[in-house]
Amino acid sequence: MRKLLLPHLIIVKKQMETNSYYKPQRVLQKDMKKPKAVWKKRTAAFSRWLHIYLSMLSFLVVLFFAVTGMTLNHAEWFDGKQVEKKFNGKVPLSWVKTRDTTQIKKLEIVELLRKNYGIKGYMSDFLIQDDQCAVSFKGPGYSADAFINRKDGQFKLAELRLGLVAVLNDLHKGRDSGKSWSWVIDVSAGFLTLVSLSGLIMLCFMKKKRLNGILLVVIGGIVCYLIYCIYVP
Repeated sequence: MRKLLLPHLIIVKKQMETNSYYKPQRVLQKDMKKPKAVWKKRTAAFSRWLHIYLSMLSFLVVLFFAVTGMTLNHAEWFDGKQVEKKFNGKVPLSWVKTRDTTQIKKLEIVELLRKNYGIKGYMSDFLIQDDQCAVSFKGPGYSADAFINRKDGQFKLAELRLGLVAVLNDLHKGRDSGKSWSWVIDVSAGFLTLVSLSGLIMLCFMKKKRLNGILLVVIGGIVCYLIYCIYVP
């Protein structure tokens, strides 16, 4: 009888050893992982949230500046897209033929050019000389210049449109695009900075990828610096 029960006792003992319920409490405490600090959890979660939603919010902005960075770097690929138009016309002589230059009708002249010839952009210059007035308009990928004879009111107008790529390039640089677009560029720069920093913070909480990621950041910075030192005149 004792011999018959021995195998069963051995099996029960092994089951008890493998079952975590029968393990001593001291062993279970060793196996338990230490909980992360609350601030670490919150910082990691917030950086992940910020990185994801800022990336989605600024996706089109990042794409725009990436594409226009390429077109700016290879402007020669898009030469020959400009369209130039020339016009002749006349303004009322009383608007320009006056000894007192403060009486020249600047606003009326500008509105006439906009209404009759479709001139766009903002007025960058209105120069008054003894024999003529020169009016210039600027915009992204756009310029127009009018030269008005003060003796007879006749003028010559030249309008230059440089094409869609030139418009995008000027928007990238913020050239002739006004104060509102300048704010857009500033906000976009802030978004890109936050996306980069939140990604770096998020990397710091990834134990398995943290070291390799930081090494790649350092290597990338060193490579850019070496290229600058060696190849930039």
